[in-house]
Amino acid sequence: MLEVENKIGFVMLVDDNETDNFISEKIIEMSGFAEKIIAMDSGSSALEYLQNNSNNESMIPDIIFLDINMPFVDGFVFLFEFEKFNAMIKSKSKIVILSSSDNKKDVDRIVDNPYVIDYVVKPLSPEALKQVEKKY
Repeated sequence: MLEVENKIGFVMLVDDNETDNFISEKIIEMSGFAEKIIAMDSGSSALEYLQNNSNNESMIPDIIFLDINMPFVDGFVFLFEFEKFNAMIKSKSKIVILSSSDNKKDVDRIVDNPYVIDYVVKPLSPEALKQVEKKY
C-alpha cells in the first residue's frame, strides 16, 4: 500500500452508494491520507453539513471527494450551491470529483470549475490519492 507523505486533516466523501463510500474510506485509512473522514450519502446532506458548520473552520473538510451521478442533488448541483458558501469554506475545501463516469462531456463540464482540483475515476486507489496529494 502506498503511503502518502503529507496527511490531510479532514476529508469528506459524498456519494449515494454506501459501498463506494465504504471502499473509499478504507483506502483513505489504509494509505494514511487523512486524519478524519466523514461520509455523506447525498449531495444535499453534504451541503447541509457545510451550511451548519459554516462558522467553524475546524469542522470544514480540506478535501471533498464528490460523486457526479446522485439523485436529486448531483455533483453539478452541489458545485453550483458550493459557490454560494462563504469565503472560508471556498478557500479551505478543495473538491475532487470521484466518479464512475469517464464521460468526456462530464469531465469537460467540471474541470473548469475553480474549486475542483482533480477528477478521479472510481474506485479510489492509493495511486489516485498520491495524485490528489500533489495537486492539493
